[in-house]
Amino acid sequence: MTESDEEGIADLPPSAKLVYKVLEYNGPLTQKGIVQESMLSARTVRYALERLDEIGVIEEDVYFADARQNEAAPSD
Repeated sequence: MTESDEEGIADLPPSAKLVYKVLEYNGPLTQKGIVQESMLSARTVRYALERLDEIGVIEEDVYFADARQNEAAPSD
């Protein structure tokens, strides 16, 4: 993670920081998995993922076990 990524994360709401830490600790997860791990609502997780994606610190890809879902992971 670069210094600019750290600054971008510092400006995010606490829920987005929590989602990032959950992904950092657990690796790639679907939105449903993040909801279970973080105990945040699905809407809050969706918003946090949007914000994290906007600053480029996560990558979202198709979850091949269920193509209706995306899998999020921290960027390299």
